[in-house]
This record gives sequence, C-alpha cells and structure tokens, in this order.
Amino acid sequence: MEVAKQWFKDWFNSPYYHLLYSNRDEREAASFIDKLVDYLHPAAGAEMLDVACGKGRHARYLADKGFNVTGIDLSEESIAAARKLENDHLSFFQHDMRLPFRINYFDVVFNFFTSFGYFETRHENDNALRTLANSLKPGGRLVLDYLNSVYAAEHLVHDEVKEKDQVVFDIRRELREGKFIKDIHILDKKQLLRGHYTERVSALTLADFREMFALQGLVITDIFGDYHFNEFNEEQSPRLILVAQKPTA
Repeated sequence: MEVAKQWFKDWFNSPYYHLLYSNRDEREAASFIDKLVDYLHPAAGAEMLDVACGKGRHARYLADKGFNVTGIDLSEESIAAARKLENDHLSFFQHDMRLPFRINYFDVVFNFFTSFGYFETRHENDNALRTLANSLKPGGRLVLDYLNSVYAAEHLVHDEVKEKDQVVFDIRRELREGKFIKDIHILDKKQLLRGHYTERVSALTLADFREMFALQGLVITDIFGDYHFNEFNEEQSPRLILVAQKPTA
C-alpha cells in the first residue's frame, strides 16, 4: 500500500520519467508564462514560488524576467539538476509540498502543468494547497494549472505505445475510484531491462477546487480553460487554470 501512496517518489526520480515527457512543448509553456506575467503584472523584483518545479526551467524563465524566484520539488534528482541554474535571483530546495514553506512570504505562487493531486487522500491534497496558500503574502496570488477532469475523462486514450531512444513505453490509462491511473510498462532495449510505474492523479473538478480553495481562505478571481486564456467550459476546455487571491485581512 505504501508504494501506491508514494508512486511519485520513485517515478519522478527515474530517468524514464524524463525521457517519456521530454517532448513537452517548451514554446507553449513560455508563451503561457508570458501571458500570465502580463495578466498578473507583478511588481519588479516580486517574490515568486514555483511549486513542483521539476528541473527548474520555468522558474529560470521567470527569474530571467527580473523576479526573485524560488523553486521546490520532492525529487532529489530534479533539484540537483535545477541547482545548476541558481543565481542571485533563483534558488531551489528539495521539499514536500504537503509541508509548510516560508509563511506569508511570496507575492505569487505558481503550480504549473498538473503538478497537484498526486496524493492518495483528500486530506493530503488539502495539506498541499494549504502550503501554497500560507506561503502567500496577504494580497498575494496563486495560479494553479490543472487538467480539466471532465474533458480528460471524455477524451481518455486508454492504450498507447511510444518508443524513445530504444525504450518502449506501453501505456494504459483508466479512470477508477476518482483517479486517473496511468500504468506504464517499460522495455529498455539497450539495457535489456523491464520496469513498471503507475501514475495516480485525482480527478478533481472545478466544484472540488472551489471547496478546497474556500477551506484555505483563497478567493478565486479568474478561471481559464486553456493556455490562451479562453473562458473555461467544463465540457470543452482541456485545462482548468485557477487564479486566486489571499485576502489582505
């Protein structure tokens, strides 16, 4: 049972994880971050937190814009890679998002690209959101970018095979017991190895997030349905992007 609860610890530290997701569209990500900065209009030198920052590419992109950026991630290997990017405006820490981090410190907190909902229980997800909320200064803003569970369930690709660098990924997806479950069977042809990992992400809806944000005292100010900031539609939008503010009093 412990393995299921902590699937992300092994998977996010695996070289196969980084290989499987190496084709993510960095230009789309940069464009989205540009739009966010224009929309949020943070002050020069604003303090920003990138939660579940991975190897730090997006945090570095923000730091290059003149902001003071901190990235946290559970993966020791990702943080080791991210620390090679550190400078006077950019720092990284290995940290579990369920635990407090710098209370009332940041002007903006980001959680990009469905880097939430990994945990087995609602209580643990609430703890993670509490960390994000508490790390904000009064008046600070949170941007949480999640998959739109209703759309994702309707468009779920159940079976898929990918091959990269002589590694075959046999992927099977299903929605079961309120979670998107992705079973990944790996055949490494070069090393003659087989492996198996499972991703489990909570199928949280807008209604769930409204309840969770309210519990942490966060006020939702905008909801977008994609990286172009189109209006959210539960049946048609691929993303659920929530912008919320921590009250000043």
